[in-house]
Amino acid sequence: MVGGGQLARMTYQAAIALGLTVRVLSDRADDSAARVGAEVEIGSPDEIEALRRFAAGCDVLTFDHELVPPQHLAALRDAGHTLYPGADTMALAQNKRRQRQELGALGLPVPAFSTVSSESDLLSFGEAHGWPARPVVAKAVRGGYDGRGVWLLEDVPAAQRLWAEVTARGVELIVEAWVPIEKELAALVVRRPSGETAVYPSVETVQVAGICREVLAPASIPPDLADETCGLARRIAEAIGLVGVMAVELFVVREDEQATGSSGRLVLNELATRPHNSGHFSIEGCVTSQFENHVRAVLDWPLGDVSLAAPAAVMVNVLGGPPGNDPQAELARALADPVVKVHLYGKDARPGRKLGHVTVLGQDLEDARARARRAAAILMGEG
Repeated sequence: MVGGGQLARMTYQAAIALGLTVRVLSDRADDSAARVGAEVEIGSPDEIEALRRFAAGCDVLTFDHELVPPQHLAALRDAGHTLYPGADTMALAQNKRRQRQELGALGLPVPAFSTVSSESDLLSFGEAHGWPARPVVAKAVRGGYDGRGVWLLEDVPAAQRLWAEVTARGVELIVEAWVPIEKELAALVVRRPSGETAVYPSVETVQVAGICREVLAPASIPPDLADETCGLARRIAEAIGLVGVMAVELFVVREDEQATGSSGRLVLNELATRPHNSGHFSIEGCVTSQFENHVRAVLDWPLGDVSLAAPAAVMVNVLGGPPGNDPQAELARALADPVVKVHLYGKDARPGRKLGHVTVLGQDLEDARARARRAAAILMGEG
């Protein structure tokens, strides 16, 4: 597994139960997976020679992030190494412009968008699709996560300031129409090389300042919308030749900006071709977790059942709290609720950093949510 973060750590845990040997290429010895892995190689995924040395000892390469340069992925593929997801699939996941262009060409519901090559491109789009009635959204073509690399532009001066900033940094942009979001959803899909595909129940994700704070399963949406969400995820997985787990992030938008209640119209947001924060609930919340199914998929083994293990499952992220706060020190108090499951990632604490998550299963979604929130608050030094 290329990357030593918490996704690699939880995939490693799933692989242990299957008797597998997992090697990890990690930037640093104190990365989340490197702290627990038996076979860890320290090296940068940005360096082709480090990747070549690592790949030489592996049957299959998979990834816990989309940051490996696409030219390195292509070089590994051309040298005969097995990469899942493949180099082309990973290149798509790295590039928001390609996602919009290729998914839109398939007739899938993407927002109105445009590539940006100049300040005038940005201003023309804003005047045609936003200002003064509503903002437009600019996004970095590559990189960016947890709210970074996304800018809400309210007017011409904001767009001009952003253009000056990104030009100085060499950041490529796309710009999209703002949409009135009713809910944010994620559909997790897993596919193996032979074509067998499974889609997890759709979940609602709750974002605060661009960071996922909660995941609610199942999503409180009408059955036909849930079916459409899962259908979109399956269609995209087949179209891009996915192998492994992919998260499809979507918006439920209101047709009438002044209306209340879901109109049921879906708009695609982004793809992540790896295990994803929106699927962490599946460790306890589903018959087979996203991490185990990712391992099964990249080895072309039969996929496990993705059904929910309880009527309701809620995950709440544990973020770094005030300086000096250590979630480990509060673990016993958080575990006083017997239904609480805590996962800490072994990461050094700093404010706002994802340090772990809490999952609660139950019969009632709101009760599970309250208990998960309470445990997470304790771990974050807030309660």
